[in-house]
Amino acid sequence: MKLPIRSILPWVFAGVFALSRWPGLLPPNFSAAYALVFCAGALIPGRLGWAMPLGTLLVTDLALNVYYQVSGGWAVFTPSNLLFQATNYLGYAVLFGLGRALGPKARWLTLLGGGLLGSILFYLVTNTAAWLFNPFRNPEYVRNLAGWLIALTKGTGGFPQTWEFFRNTLLSGGLFTALFAGSWALAASESPADKGEEESAEEPEPEESKG
Repeated sequence: MKLPIRSILPWVFAGVFALSRWPGLLPPNFSAAYALVFCAGALIPGRLGWAMPLGTLLVTDLALNVYYQVSGGWAVFTPSNLLFQATNYLGYAVLFGLGRALGPKARWLTLLGGGLLGSILFYLVTNTAAWLFNPFRNPEYVRNLAGWLIALTKGTGGFPQTWEFFRNTLLSGGLFTALFAGSWALAASESPADKGEEESAEEPEPEESKG
Protein backbone atom coordinates (compact mmCIF):
# COMPACT_ATOMS: atom_id res chain seq x y z
CA MET A 1 0.00 0.00 0.00
CA LYS A 2 1.40 3.35 -1.02
CA LEU A 3 1.83 5.78 1.86
CA PRO A 4 0.20 9.20 1.49
CA ILE A 5 2.73 11.94 0.90
CA ARG A 6 1.64 13.76 4.04
CA SER A 7 2.67 10.80 6.20
CA ILE A 8 6.24 11.15 4.91
CA LEU A 9 6.56 14.93 4.94
CA PRO A 10 6.97 15.35 8.73
CA TRP A 11 10.10 13.23 8.60
CA VAL A 12 11.37 15.14 5.58
CA PHE A 13 10.87 18.36 7.57
CA ALA A 14 12.79 16.84 10.51
CA GLY A 15 15.63 15.80 8.19
CA VAL A 16 15.87 19.28 6.65
CA PHE A 17 15.98 20.80 10.12
CA ALA A 18 18.67 18.38 11.34
CA LEU A 19 20.76 19.13 8.26
CA SER A 20 20.36 22.88 8.81
CA ARG A 21 22.03 22.48 12.23
CA TRP A 22 25.25 21.04 10.79
CA PRO A 23 28.02 23.24 12.26
CA GLY A 24 29.13 25.92 9.79
CA LEU A 25 26.65 24.94 7.07
CA LEU A 26 24.41 28.00 7.53
CA PRO A 27 24.93 31.43 9.10
CA PRO A 28 24.35 31.74 12.87
CA ASN A 29 20.65 31.55 13.80
CA PHE A 30 19.70 30.72 10.19
CA SER A 31 17.84 27.53 10.97
CA ALA A 32 14.77 25.52 10.06
CA ALA A 33 13.99 25.03 13.77
CA TYR A 34 11.51 27.90 14.02
CA ALA A 35 9.55 26.77 10.96
CA LEU A 36 9.66 23.11 11.98
CA VAL A 37 8.11 23.72 15.41
CA PHE A 38 5.59 26.25 14.13
CA CYS A 39 4.48 24.15 11.14
CA ALA A 40 4.33 20.99 13.26
CA GLY A 41 1.95 22.79 15.59
CA ALA A 42 -0.16 24.12 12.75
CA LEU A 43 -0.21 21.20 10.32
CA ILE A 44 0.59 17.88 12.02
CA PRO A 45 -2.24 16.57 14.20
CA GLY A 46 -2.04 14.47 17.33
CA ARG A 47 0.98 13.32 19.29
CA LEU A 48 3.29 13.36 16.29
CA GLY A 49 2.81 17.13 16.04
CA TRP A 50 4.81 17.74 19.22
CA ALA A 51 6.80 14.51 19.58
CA MET A 52 8.57 14.79 16.22
CA PRO A 53 9.97 18.34 16.60
CA LEU A 54 10.73 17.86 20.31
CA GLY A 55 12.59 14.61 19.69
CA THR A 56 14.54 16.10 16.79
CA LEU A 57 15.48 19.16 18.85
CA LEU A 58 16.64 17.09 21.82
CA VAL A 59 18.74 14.70 19.72
CA THR A 60 20.40 17.45 17.68
CA ASP A 61 21.00 19.63 20.76
CA LEU A 62 22.73 16.72 22.49
CA ALA A 63 24.81 15.94 19.41
CA LEU A 64 25.87 19.58 19.05
CA ASN A 65 26.77 19.83 22.74
CA VAL A 66 28.96 16.75 22.50
CA TYR A 67 30.55 18.08 19.30
CA TYR A 68 31.43 21.47 20.81
CA GLN A 69 32.61 19.87 24.05
CA VAL A 70 34.93 17.44 22.27
CA SER A 71 36.13 19.44 19.26
CA GLY A 72 36.14 22.96 20.71
CA GLY A 73 36.75 22.27 24.37
CA TRP A 74 33.71 24.34 25.35
CA ALA A 75 32.18 23.70 28.76
CA VAL A 76 28.65 23.27 27.42
CA PHE A 77 27.29 20.96 30.10
CA THR A 78 27.49 23.53 32.89
CA PRO A 79 24.25 24.26 34.80
CA SER A 80 24.12 27.88 33.59
CA ASN A 81 24.51 26.92 29.95
CA LEU A 82 21.97 24.11 30.21
CA LEU A 83 19.54 26.53 31.87
CA PHE A 84 20.12 28.97 29.01
CA GLN A 85 19.44 26.21 26.47
CA ALA A 86 16.27 25.28 28.32
CA THR A 87 14.93 28.78 27.69
CA ASN A 88 15.09 27.99 23.96
CA TYR A 89 12.46 25.34 24.58
CA LEU A 90 10.24 27.99 26.11
CA GLY A 91 10.56 29.87 22.82
CA TYR A 92 9.77 26.69 20.90
CA ALA A 93 6.68 26.18 23.06
CA VAL A 94 5.49 29.66 22.05
CA LEU A 95 6.04 28.78 18.38
CA PHE A 96 4.19 25.49 18.73
CA GLY A 97 1.28 27.11 20.53
CA LEU A 98 0.99 29.77 17.85
CA GLY A 99 0.89 27.07 15.19
CA ARG A 100 -1.79 25.13 17.06
CA ALA A 101 -3.84 28.32 17.41
CA LEU A 102 -3.83 28.88 13.64
CA GLY A 103 -4.52 25.24 12.80
CA PRO A 104 -4.33 23.23 9.56
CA LYS A 105 -7.10 25.17 7.79
CA ALA A 106 -5.09 28.41 7.80
CA ARG A 107 -4.12 29.73 4.37
CA TRP A 108 -0.54 29.67 3.15
CA LEU A 109 -0.12 33.44 3.58
CA THR A 110 -1.55 33.22 7.09
CA LEU A 111 0.93 30.49 7.95
CA LEU A 112 3.77 32.52 6.47
CA GLY A 113 2.77 35.50 8.60
CA GLY A 114 2.49 33.23 11.62
CA GLY A 115 5.96 31.84 10.96
CA LEU A 116 7.41 35.35 10.81
CA LEU A 117 5.56 36.36 13.98
CA GLY A 118 6.76 33.20 15.70
CA SER A 119 10.37 34.01 14.77
CA ILE A 120 10.00 37.46 16.31
CA LEU A 121 8.50 36.01 19.49
CA PHE A 122 11.25 33.39 19.70
CA TYR A 123 13.89 36.08 19.39
CA LEU A 124 12.29 38.19 22.12
CA VAL A 125 11.84 35.24 24.49
CA THR A 126 15.34 33.80 24.13
CA ASN A 127 17.20 37.13 24.20
CA THR A 128 15.19 38.30 27.18
CA ALA A 129 16.13 35.05 28.91
CA ALA A 130 19.80 35.64 28.07
CA TRP A 131 19.50 39.10 29.63
CA LEU A 132 17.78 37.76 32.75
CA PHE A 133 19.91 34.69 33.41
CA ASN A 134 23.12 36.05 31.87
CA PRO A 135 24.82 32.62 31.68
CA PHE A 136 28.03 34.06 30.26
CA ARG A 137 28.22 36.77 32.96
CA ASN A 138 28.28 39.60 30.46
CA PRO A 139 28.72 42.85 32.44
CA GLU A 140 26.81 44.72 29.71
CA TYR A 141 23.64 42.77 30.49
CA VAL A 142 22.67 44.74 33.58
CA ARG A 143 19.11 44.11 34.73
CA ASN A 144 17.53 47.36 33.62
CA LEU A 145 15.92 48.68 30.44
CA ALA A 146 19.26 49.71 28.95
CA GLY A 147 20.72 46.25 29.54
CA TRP A 148 17.67 44.60 27.97
CA LEU A 149 17.93 46.81 24.87
CA ILE A 150 21.63 45.94 24.58
CA ALA A 151 20.72 42.26 24.73
CA LEU A 152 18.20 42.75 21.91
CA THR A 153 20.34 44.90 19.62
CA LYS A 154 24.07 44.84 20.33
CA GLY A 155 24.74 41.74 22.37
CA THR A 156 28.09 40.66 23.74
CA GLY A 157 31.17 42.58 22.62
CA GLY A 158 33.47 40.66 20.28
CA PHE A 159 30.58 38.75 18.70
CA PRO A 160 28.19 39.63 15.86
CA GLN A 161 25.50 42.02 17.05
CA THR A 162 22.26 40.38 18.10
CA TRP A 163 20.22 42.29 15.51
CA GLU A 164 22.17 40.28 12.90
CA PHE A 165 21.03 37.08 14.60
CA PHE A 166 17.48 38.45 14.56
CA ARG A 167 17.75 39.13 10.83
CA ASN A 168 18.82 35.52 10.23
CA THR A 169 16.09 34.22 12.52
CA LEU A 170 13.44 36.19 10.65
CA LEU A 171 14.71 35.28 7.18
CA SER A 172 15.05 31.58 7.93
CA GLY A 173 11.73 31.45 9.76
CA GLY A 174 9.96 32.95 6.75
CA LEU A 175 11.84 30.89 4.16
CA PHE A 176 11.40 27.49 5.79
CA THR A 177 7.81 28.19 6.82
CA ALA A 178 7.02 29.02 3.19
CA LEU A 179 8.71 25.79 2.05
CA PHE A 180 7.13 23.54 4.68
CA ALA A 181 3.62 24.99 4.43
CA GLY A 182 3.81 25.12 0.62
CA SER A 183 4.93 21.50 0.31
CA TRP A 184 2.19 20.43 2.74
CA ALA A 185 -0.46 22.15 0.64
CA LEU A 186 1.03 20.77 -2.58
CA ALA A 187 0.97 17.25 -1.15
CA ALA A 188 -2.74 17.61 -0.47
CA SER A 189 -3.43 18.74 -4.03
CA GLU A 190 -1.47 15.87 -5.59
CA SER A 191 -2.22 12.95 -3.27
CA PRO A 192 -5.57 11.14 -3.78
CA ALA A 193 -5.12 9.46 -0.39
CA ASP A 194 -5.21 12.84 1.34
CA LYS A 195 -8.44 13.66 -0.44
CA GLY A 196 -10.19 10.38 0.26
CA GLU A 197 -12.62 11.66 2.85
CA GLU A 198 -13.62 14.68 0.75
CA GLU A 199 -14.18 12.59 -2.38
CA SER A 200 -16.22 9.95 -0.55
CA ALA A 201 -18.40 12.66 0.94
CA GLU A 202 -19.23 13.96 -2.53
CA GLU A 203 -20.18 10.55 -4.02
CA PRO A 204 -23.92 10.18 -4.80
CA GLU A 205 -25.93 7.84 -2.64
CA PRO A 206 -26.55 4.42 -4.33
CA GLU A 207 -30.03 3.89 -5.74
CA GLU A 208 -30.63 0.79 -3.55
CA SER A 209 -30.21 2.80 -0.38
CA LYS A 210 -32.83 5.30 -1.49
CA GLY A 211 -35.58 2.73 -1.82
